[in-house]
Amino acid sequence: MITDSAKKAYRQSLRRRARNIERKTKLQKTIKGYKALVVAKKMEEAAKALPNLYAIIDKTAKVGIIKENKANRLKSRLTHLLGSKS
Repeated sequence: MITDSAKKAYRQSLRRRARNIERKTKLQKTIKGYKALVVAKKMEEAAKALPNLYAIIDKTAKVGIIKENKANRLKSRLTHLLGSKS
C-alpha cells in the first residue's frame, strides 16, 4: 500500500523535474544563441546578451540544476569566446 505522503512526494517530484528540465533547456538555448552571435561576428549583440546569459547561468546554479563551479566555468569560457573572436 502506498501512503498519502508518498503519493504527494511523487507528485512534487514530477513537478520539480518538469521545472528543472524547463530551466536547463532555457539555459542551453540561451548559450546556443549566444554562440551563434559570436560565430556570426555580431560582437556588439553578443556583448549585450552576456549579462542576461550570466543571470540565467547564476539562477540555474542557485537552484541547484548545475553546480556552482560549472556555472563559473561556463561564464569564463563564454566570456573568453567573446574576447578571442573579436
